[in-house]
Amino acid sequence: MAGPLPGPPWARGGISLAWFCCAGFIVCGVCIAMAMMARWAAMLLGGAVLLFALVRWVPDLVAHLHNPGPWTVVFELLAISGGAFVLAASLALPDGTWNGLAAVGRYMVAVSLMIFAVQHFMYAGFVAALVPAWIPRHLFWAYFTGGAFVAAALSFAAGKVVRLSAGLLGLMFLLWVLLLHVPRVAASPRNGDEVTSLLVALAMGGVSFILAGAWENDRRVWRLIL
Repeated sequence: MAGPLPGPPWARGGISLAWFCCAGFIVCGVCIAMAMMARWAAMLLGGAVLLFALVRWVPDLVAHLHNPGPWTVVFELLAISGGAFVLAASLALPDGTWNGLAAVGRYMVAVSLMIFAVQHFMYAGFVAALVPAWIPRHLFWAYFTGGAFVAAALSFAAGKVVRLSAGLLGLMFLLWVLLLHVPRVAASPRNGDEVTSLLVALAMGGVSFILAGAWENDRRVWRLIL
């Protein structure tokens, strides 16, 4: 791909770092999928994604506060990192040791959803243009999605009806994957931005289901958190 390689400013230009990140993602993905040291893989993944957001993208956000691009990337990474932390905590023994990490992860997702909601309201016209042509009332769906993000964020922050909110949020993301992102990737399979957008939406669906599953599987731990 053209453009700078991923990584912090002091490491850009090194292809070895890109390969190292690729290997790390593969190892973490396999460990989580196969339930082999999944808790530690999720911890490592969450920490690495959060560090990447802080080192690589937060400076861009601060330097370009009126550019929506860095805001989107930072809080997408924050939400994925938070989901990884919740996953790590849900795989631990319910002895209270990991409760704080689960709470931090849940609030990271909630804050990110609020930022997404604000962006959907501010740039509703752009969001509406992404809705497939065969779906009516494009602008309505842009505002509806922003409202759904607000509702889910408040639910996660308050610890109320989390399982239902997270389940519906995950369903919404997966519908986006099928109705919006898959057709766009099929039309431009070599477009890295479209592929990345699809994978981010898929990951956000997974984060939502992680929250729903963690809340349902161990209510006693969540009560301690609250």
